Amino acid sequence: MVMGVTEGFQYKLKLVYSHFPIQVKVEGKVVSIENFLGERKPRTARVMGGSLVAIQGDELTVTGIDKEHVGQTAANIEQATRIKGRDPRVFQDGIYLIEKGLEART
Repeated sequence: MVMGVTEGFQYKLKLVYSHFPIQVKVEGKVVSIENFLGERKPRTARVMGGSLVAIQGDELTVTGIDKEHVGQTAANIEQATRIKGRDPRVFQDGIYLIEKGLEART
């Protein structure tokens, strides 16, 4: 808990798409994922607790002081883009966790 308050936790996720460009928006406590595999209805993921989600190009950064909330928020985003009923070797589109650790505060 002390490390979370003094340094903070940070998870980085990467947008991966080859068929349709994914558009991600943060609207309050909800992350909206639009145009995933050409779907008309946006997929949503909840932001837990006091976690913050920032978007820089094709990377999402989830930061916060509570490790459980930051990890659950990253998992919610990753699971929102889970593909069912299609060949995972062909359709590798999604949002995937690439790095996790302590936040680099300056």
